[in-house]
Amino acid sequence: MKTATLPPLRVEPELREAAEAALREGESLSNLMEQSLRDEVNRRRNQAEFIARGLAAREEARRTGVYYTADEVHAELRDMLTQAEARAVRKAKV
Repeated sequence: MKTATLPPLRVEPELREAAEAALREGESLSNLMEQSLRDEVNRRRNQAEFIARGLAAREEARRTGVYYTADEVHAELRDMLTQAEARAVRKAKV
């Protein structure tokens, strides 16, 4: 696969120094910048998907007239957590 370059990034000297200070052993500034860009792209993609699911859920609730209170949702989430914890305990015993 062919690679592409990104435009140069101009930053204040303090930001560059902070970025260089945050580098891990063997990591270059370019590696940090590329990973940061990947992380931000993924975060924005996940955020857009989350919003789309929320809007779809809102439309489904309007269409069906079925709504749930926060207490109902929290109770269901607690039940899911309890079940997951029980499965984890069973797996740990095996």
